[in-house]
Amino acid sequence: MKKIQIIAIAGAGTMGSGIAQVCATSGYQVILFDIQLAILDKAKDAIFSSLQYLFDKGKLNADQVTAIKSRIVFSSNIEEVKADLIIEAILERLDLKHQFFKTVAALNPDDTILASNTSSIPITQIAVAIPNPERFLGIHFFNPATIMKLVEIISGAHTDPLIANGCKALIESMGKTCVMAKDAPGFIVNRVARHYYVEGLKALEENVASFEDIDTLMESSGFKMGPFRLMDLIGVDTNFSVTSSIYKLFHEDGKFRPSRIQQQKVDAGFHGKKTGKGFYEY
Repeated sequence: MKKIQIIAIAGAGTMGSGIAQVCATSGYQVILFDIQLAILDKAKDAIFSSLQYLFDKGKLNADQVTAIKSRIVFSSNIEEVKADLIIEAILERLDLKHQFFKTVAALNPDDTILASNTSSIPITQIAVAIPNPERFLGIHFFNPATIMKLVEIISGAHTDPLIANGCKALIESMGKTCVMAKDAPGFIVNRVARHYYVEGLKALEENVASFEDIDTLMESSGFKMGPFRLMDLIGVDTNFSVTSSIYKLFHEDGKFRPSRIQQQKVDAGFHGKKTGKGFYEY
């Protein structure tokens, strides 16, 4: 695998900005790309606020904060997305991912490693549209990327094992814990954890208990966050999108059925903490 010096992140939302901060903190030059300037500005504020928090807590000194900031370039020009490793964290739509990777593949040499942070779309489906698909894989961080240690490394049907193992070593050098996953709907975590949300929502639909009581029960049982508090943190819209995708990929298996309650929250714009209201108000 080629030596990685520059990492580009596409999509400056919560996940993309978090991944950018992780990479820059680990000493890599980072290009954070998004087509929307407002989202880039918000990402810059979020990253700089996070670094200030770490400085105030004594976890970073002033020189480290300055150095990390200097390693991140914020860009809305896709022509500038040129790197040794490109990690895509855009919307969970296969057509948009195909379009993005076709564009950046033409801008970069054939040995640039291309990766998706997708939560549920099969890596092999994305790689179909990419020249040299052996250099394509999934590198799936979890929210918040700056805190969560786990990262899934997913190999598609064409992925070169040397590249998968090289990326595992790279991400582990950033202080993360990696697990190797095969290309299946939801991979490992989102497949297993889906029922934490789905069954919580079913219990709510059936008036078994209020969402507050369900959260209290799960947290009292040892979970750090109940399903509804966790959906608000992740983003109700993001969580619903992943559930809908996995439901379709499993040929509408009923155990993955998306919730009408969650659909209504999405339709109303109640997306959780990022909008000030989800199941809870913030």
